[in-house]
Amino acid sequence: MFPSMADAAGRTLGDEEIAAVTRVLRSGMLSSVWGTEVRALEREVADLHGVAYAVAASSGTAALHLAVAAAAPDPGDEIITSPISDFGTVAPILAQNAVPVFADVDPFTGNLDVDAVARAIGPRTRAILAVHLFGAPAPVAELRELADRHGLLLIEDCAQAWLTKLPNGRLAGTAGSIGCLSLQQWKHITCGDGGLTLTDDADLARRMRLFADKGWPRDVGRHHVSFGLNYRMTELAGAVARAQLAKLPKVLADRRRTARRLLDALRDLPVRVPPADVDSHAWWLFPLVLPDGGAPEAAAKLQAAGIPARAGYLQEGLHCAPALTEAPIYGGSRFPLTSPPADREPRYGRGACPVAERMIDETLIVIDWNENYTDDHVDAIADAIRGVFR
Repeated sequence: MFPSMADAAGRTLGDEEIAAVTRVLRSGMLSSVWGTEVRALEREVADLHGVAYAVAASSGTAALHLAVAAAAPDPGDEIITSPISDFGTVAPILAQNAVPVFADVDPFTGNLDVDAVARAIGPRTRAILAVHLFGAPAPVAELRELADRHGLLLIEDCAQAWLTKLPNGRLAGTAGSIGCLSLQQWKHITCGDGGLTLTDDADLARRMRLFADKGWPRDVGRHHVSFGLNYRMTELAGAVARAQLAKLPKVLADRRRTARRLLDALRDLPVRVPPADVDSHAWWLFPLVLPDGGAPEAAAKLQAAGIPARAGYLQEGLHCAPALTEAPIYGGSRFPLTSPPADREPRYGRGACPVAERMIDETLIVIDWNENYTDDHVDAIADAIRGVFR
């Protein structure tokens, strides 16, 4: 049996988290508006990333919504993002009445292709939302340069990328205007559900904090200065997240150690595992790319051997999701989705992102990864992969 993030064997939850929850319950204060745990978590996460501000939210999707709201798109403005991600990357764009525009990806990392992003920029583009897929660093330095050149915000979705290292030595989430983290059950550390945003911009931080608390600055009486929702993290979640945060370096060290062991075992096989630098990757999942295709068949053989592997990661790219291709968005309306001009590439559906489609259909296998894998677990995965390619 392989440890899974769905059960205790695959998590690092223990006495520290129990003590944290007990501390909050005994205090009698479970709301972060008047409590201390969430504010402490924000400070600790900001310090870890070397940024001025962190703003907590009730989920990773909520954190992304704070970032998109802070970008302040007008209805119908466009935000460019990746077709290979969780729908939580796209939902906040729609929630702000903006239009998701998908740029294609690098065929080996699955991260945004900078040239494809450049081609997708139009007169209504407001921001670029890059995803560090599976924990591999996206090309955010190049995307930041592109964003700056066009006067756009760059938002980083780091839900799968805790402690992912960028080429300049900094952490994912610090290259863009805003970085977004997740504390959901399946992430490196968890409080069940929770999220945080990162920024060095005081104005963006204020906008996000207001949006997370119904536009209520709290220091001027019951006075709502802007539109916002209730995305507050609870003190219970904040306390558990703080206990988990202390364990994060070891979680990443363990995942990287076992990933290196598997990489060494696969060096002579016809598969690619990006990137080459093991210690820059957060190894949320262990991706394998088969350049010549055959991923569904290979994944089925791995599953038959008891390996927690699957082909494609998604059933379809986000650009092909029925929620975007055919379903109404608000009531019976498809607003804010509109057709692109005749001289632009199709926005949604098959053919819009052919590289991403080939990855999902033919070349990508993902293997569940976990900090509690032993060498025996890794060797079993390696033996099964070698068996498939013998």
